[in-house]
Amino acid sequence: MKFIDLLRMSVSNLFKRKVRTILTVLGVVIGVASIVVMVSLGLGLNKSTMEQISNYASLTAVTVNQPWNQEGSGEKDKKFLSDALIEDIMQIPHVVSVDPYLNLDIIAKYGSYEGYIQLYGTTLSAIENMNIQVGEGTLPQENAGELQLFYGNMALANFYSTSGSGGGYWETNELPDIDLMNDSILYILDRDAYYNSQGGGTDENGKPYKKPKKHLLTTAGVAAGGVEQYYNYSWNTYCDINELIPILKKEFKGRAIPNQPTTSKGKPYKEIYYSQLVVNVDDMENVAEVTQVISDMGYEAYNDAEWIESQQQQLGMIQAVLGGIGAVSLFVAAIGITNTMMMSIYERTKEIGVMKVLGCDMRNIGTLFLLEAGFIGFLGGVVGLILSFSLSGVINYLVSQSENMGMEGISYIPLWLVLLSMAFAILVGMVAGFFPARRAMKLSPLAAIRNE
Repeated sequence: MKFIDLLRMSVSNLFKRKVRTILTVLGVVIGVASIVVMVSLGLGLNKSTMEQISNYASLTAVTVNQPWNQEGSGEKDKKFLSDALIEDIMQIPHVVSVDPYLNLDIIAKYGSYEGYIQLYGTTLSAIENMNIQVGEGTLPQENAGELQLFYGNMALANFYSTSGSGGGYWETNELPDIDLMNDSILYILDRDAYYNSQGGGTDENGKPYKKPKKHLLTTAGVAAGGVEQYYNYSWNTYCDINELIPILKKEFKGRAIPNQPTTSKGKPYKEIYYSQLVVNVDDMENVAEVTQVISDMGYEAYNDAEWIESQQQQLGMIQAVLGGIGAVSLFVAAIGITNTMMMSIYERTKEIGVMKVLGCDMRNIGTLFLLEAGFIGFLGGVVGLILSFSLSGVINYLVSQSENMGMEGISYIPLWLVLLSMAFAILVGMVAGFFPARRAMKLSPLAAIRNE
């Protein structure tokens, strides 16, 4: 008997008992929908969590700081973050690039407003690799010929009013009336000199503190997002480190630049050392190895990879539990398929006997019942997937409408899950129909014909 004939007979037999078939298929539908939705929730939770982690942590970066305690070290033994160190780190296997950072707290003034700016000078490539969503303007441009600032989306909340009752965003819940792109904002790089001159005090030589120079700088752009939307760059202001260093050298000529190390006599070093280095590694699996090598060099090195891996392990356990819950439903559906096929054999015992007497191959009889069970699994899988996508859409819509969740969606159904669930549903159906098919093959032809 041809396979197409067996397939036609199996479909015909199922539709002769429509109510029983529909109820059995319904069990598979519930089982498939349960396992797909449960697994999709685990996958979606993992995806959204990793996206949130990437907003404030890098998966393949190692942060390097100078040793925190070097008081007992000689001048030659002290370790700083220098250009020479960058060259040494670049020789470490799996290191792709090294981005230097020079941090400086400065003051911005506009009218009666004053703001604390956390200025980060770094390479333009490092700024581009932050994947910043630009709301206004652009990122700092190469060869601009001037120092250009790029504000994070929360930086404006650092400004406060110095007139009247004063206060800033966190006291008044209102942002200051400042256009970061177009207003002429003055910047003071020497914060200590500014405050000392405000108090009317004198320096160690008894002379009044000089008021620091005010710089009129250009704003290249502002990051997209509101004050409540946090990213790893939200509070910071960025600029090209190659444009920043010459200005600092001129501003603090002969004096120590804030946050820069000094000699045992309090004198500044000739070279400007970086506040921090960010080492970019080729793969997350190699982050721990690179971190250890840099630590062995005597520097403080840390990464977020171990914490991220622990988060992934916890999410993997959640996915396994959710998948297990869905699998129970599909197991119950398999019992229903087995029951349906066994009942079908009891009802068609005489039919099976006639088929054997007429010379039908026993393998064809077994295949017939396996196809019926597999077709039940196939139908249940198709309808179950349609139901799964519908439920997933409803869940994502409800999550996106919830302000407390802060996610666009939590259910994610990739293509491989669709194909796997279909194959699994058919496999479960055929496995459930295996023993009934074996029983049909073993029936005695004469006993089957005599059966009422």
